[in-house]
Amino acid sequence: MSNGRERDKKLLLVVEDDLGLQKQLKWGLDQYELVFATDRESAITQVRRYEPDVITLDLGLPPDPANASVGMQVLQEILQLHPESKVIVLTGNDDKLNAVNAIGLGAYDYCQKPMDLDKLGLILERAFLLRDLEKENRRLAAIRSQNSPLQGVIAASAEMLEVCKLVERIAPANISALLLGESGTGKEVLARAIHALSDRSDRRFVAINCASIPDNLLESELFGYEKGAFTGAVKQTPGKVEAAHRGTLFLDEIGDMPMPLQSKLLRFLQERCIERLGGRQEIEVDVRIISATHQDLEEMTLNGSFREDLYYRLAEFVITIPPLRARPGDAVLIARAFFNRYCDELGRRLKGLSEEACRAVEAYSWPGNVRQLENRIKRAVIMADGSQVSAGDLGLSVGDELDILPLNLRQVRESEEKRAIMKALGVANNNISRASELLGITRPTLYSLLEKHAIQSDPGG
Repeated sequence: MSNGRERDKKLLLVVEDDLGLQKQLKWGLDQYELVFATDRESAITQVRRYEPDVITLDLGLPPDPANASVGMQVLQEILQLHPESKVIVLTGNDDKLNAVNAIGLGAYDYCQKPMDLDKLGLILERAFLLRDLEKENRRLAAIRSQNSPLQGVIAASAEMLEVCKLVERIAPANISALLLGESGTGKEVLARAIHALSDRSDRRFVAINCASIPDNLLESELFGYEKGAFTGAVKQTPGKVEAAHRGTLFLDEIGDMPMPLQSKLLRFLQERCIERLGGRQEIEVDVRIISATHQDLEEMTLNGSFREDLYYRLAEFVITIPPLRARPGDAVLIARAFFNRYCDELGRRLKGLSEEACRAVEAYSWPGNVRQLENRIKRAVIMADGSQVSAGDLGLSVGDELDILPLNLRQVRESEEKRAIMKALGVANNNISRASELLGITRPTLYSLLEKHAIQSDPGG
């Protein structure tokens, strides 16, 4: 059992089958707590167990220590399991090419044998320092996001970051905004962000869903009513518009507002005064309007189902929110955020989403967008039997979609390269000269790529 001093040391995983070198490293790197693995299976087991920040990996592992193929395989598996780890590969003096290839696959650095412990110590020190900096940056970013009015928006895709930029730009301006997007894309989250970033943030944000209230009740919900205005009106009741005075009124699913009520809303936007149902007194109201819909309002103005003059009043600035399927990388980020939230709320001690689950989440088209993803994650957290949420727990499989992109960047490049070559050959009817022109490369280069990707083509071009 480790004593207190050892537990305070930084943990270093050493993947090395040479017992003599293990002893040398244990003696020369006593500032670290060393954990050893001697082959592929034990290396993967230790990575799963300790999730080490830094790893040294001998590329010459059994059962074929004279060949680097096993070591390269282990490197890829480690980076797939724990991509944040810094892997320093150890190679022989005559094996620099494999070291360079390992760097290309994602290794942090390399060190050649026979081992210079001083040099290795400096590389390890830099690697641990970099991991500490990365963790601190992530911690600070989390703090910033918790204090940000956009804290409900989880995004890494360029498409959604551009939307966030627009939200931050228009929020201080006292103009009406129209949010367009499919159901479940987070229109109300962005509406609240606009309110939180505006000079009305200390006032109320009042939301009403125009599709969820019957037409005959929507007017009284919006504008309020006087006592006796209709059967059951036993007291004077202000509406949502009044409740949002000096704040923000969010009209969700504005495309479902009945035509007669559109006229009354337009009059309010023009005059900034309302009359309660059954009342005669004009009441001035200062409110910012943010509206949202999944429908095509411009098309509705053309077919007469939505007032054109009201559309232009509501759409002083339009923000289109992309569906989740058009936001590369966001689905997994959002899934992990929901996973953490529901594990806390439901008291489940799960380790995370499995790799298969992450791939299935990224591949699925999510027709119900973020709302559907949230429901699936919540259900999976409740139902998961293992230590991780699997694709099966999510009701997904890796075969639900056509192709799942590989997570490794090299694999992505090669996949797209092969796809482009196949497309060019099809357009050129297998004419190599024409295909190479379309791709902007020489014939010899194209022949090399055909061989690399094992693509069969008619050589007669």
